Amino acid sequence: MIREFICVLCPNGCEISVELDENNSILELEGATCQRGGEYVQQELFAPQRNIATSIKVIRGNMPLVSVRLTDAIPKERIFDVMDEIKKVKLEAPVNLGQVIIKDVLGLNRDVIATKQVLRK
Repeated sequence: MIREFICVLCPNGCEISVELDENNSILELEGATCQRGGEYVQQELFAPQRNIATSIKVIRGNMPLVSVRLTDAIPKERIFDVMDEIKKVKLEAPVNLGQVIIKDVLGLNRDVIATKQVLRK
């Protein structure tokens, strides 16, 4: 079976073609201009990771929402679980840039942090 990927690890955006055997082992990999492309394909095939960026409601703030993100990527299959946890949160201003909003979310060893400052009204 042949699978196609576009590597997103650098601006090159290499179009990578991978031939897999019946056990999903890589037989051939073409199109990666650096080693990172091969590593990206391995991760996407066997343990895909994603980061989350979203926003949380802020009470009594000079803005109604604060943007947040995870400190590192999580397994792709846990995105909706983490989003459900984030949806439960409402913050009261002030919120500081880099402030930990949820420590070790769902035991994934990743924090949800604020990526913007929201001052109190």
